[in-house]
Amino acid sequence: MVKTLYVGNLSWQTTEEDIKGLFGGEGEIQSVRLITDRNTGRSKGFAFVETTEEVAQKLIDSYNGYEFNGRKIVVSEARPKEERRSSSSRSHNRRF
Repeated sequence: MVKTLYVGNLSWQTTEEDIKGLFGGEGEIQSVRLITDRNTGRSKGFAFVETTEEVAQKLIDSYNGYEFNGRKIVVSEARPKEERRSSSSRSHNRRF
C-alpha cells in the first residue's frame, strides 16, 4: 500500500532530486512533489513523498528531526487535504 509523507522545514534551495537522494537509500521512493509558489516558482519549504508503508515508517524514524541543508526537517505521515471554501461562498455568509 502506498503511504504519503509530509516533509517540512526544507530550505528553499532543496530540490526534488535532493529529497530523492536523501531518502533513496532506505528503499523505493515512488514520487516526490516539492510544493512551490504559483507566482514565483520558489519552494514553499515542504514536500510530499510517496512510498511503501514499510519504507515510510523507516523514513519517519530515521529522518524526523534530521539536519538537512542546514535545517532540521520534519518527516511525518501526511494528513488528508482539508476542503477549502471558495471566496464566493464566503461572501454569501456575511451578516449585514
